[in-house]
This record gives sequence, structure tokens and C-alpha cells, in this order.
Amino acid sequence: MSTPTAASIPGYTTGTWAIDPIHSEVAFSVKHLGIAKVRGRFDEFEGQIVTAEDPLDSTVTATIRTASVSTGNEQRDEHVRTADFLNVEEAPEMTFRSTGLRANGSAGFQVDGELTLRGVTRPVTLDLELNGFGQGMEGKPALGLSASTEISRSDFGVTAGPASAVVGDTIKITLDVEANQV
Repeated sequence: MSTPTAASIPGYTTGTWAIDPIHSEVAFSVKHLGIAKVRGRFDEFEGQIVTAEDPLDSTVTATIRTASVSTGNEQRDEHVRTADFLNVEEAPEMTFRSTGLRANGSAGFQVDGELTLRGVTRPVTLDLELNGFGQGMEGKPALGLSASTEISRSDFGVTAGPASAVVGDTIKITLDVEANQV
């Protein structure tokens, strides 16, 4: 496997990029009763990507407002905001900070980083697909990427309270990001 270079990535552009929340999504899914998936998303988030001369030196940071959780059911959303789950009163933000980037096959990358949720920081690895670089809506350069990972809710102190018997421990997180160069 060869190490990707800026020249080997079509349209690769160095710089600082702001995540566009209007054209991006931070979503999750979790098993319910062990047989079905409940899906949700966070509606308020921001982040920055820095693409370096050497693509493997690139970085990302992101902040998600936990109270912006949306599962399509307001009663469930209110429960997810409580201390049983996200505890938004005491932990209004979830953050991610990359610590490294590695090539993963011919078309992908893995982003190692630290996820902080409810005051607990754990290492996570995101599988990253760089969707490409192009021209944004306002004429500025834009980039697109998709990423996913799985975390254990209990690793972050998310007990689920009385619902722990019916809500799975594994949370799948998926990101679809469009970012504009600043």
C-alpha cells in the first residue's frame, strides 16, 4: 500500500475548512430491544478541518451541542437529554479532536482521535472516505467526506437508566460533511 500524497488525491487543496452544518449531518443509530435500530442526529455542530501539505498531517476538531439531539420523537428526545443518556445540563457539548491520520487501503483513511462525552474522554477511530474537493456554492473551494465509527455508550458513562435493558450498548456514528475553505 502506498502512502497518499497531495498529488495522488484528485483536486487536493491545502488550507483551513469550516464544516457547513447546513450541508452536513452528524447521525447515530442504536439497537432497540436487540431487534430494531433507532436513528437520530444532532442538529447543532461546528468544526474545522485543516488539510496539510502532507495529507497524513491533516487535523480535525468538532463540537456537537448535545441538546440538539433529534430522533423524530420529542418524548424520546427529552429522555435522551436527561442524566440517563446525554446529561445535557451538565455536559452541553460533545467534542472530537483528531490525534492522527492513517492510510487505509487505496481509497480510505482512518482518523484516530479523542471523543469527549459527558466529561469522559476515550480514543476512537473513524473510518474516513474522502469524497473529493470541488467548487462550493459561493465560489470558494469545498471538500466532502464521510466517516463512521462505533462506540460503547457505557464507556462514556451513558447508563440509559431504566432503559438499559432495551437500548443497545453499541452506538454507530455516521458523519457526512461538506466544508468550505476559510
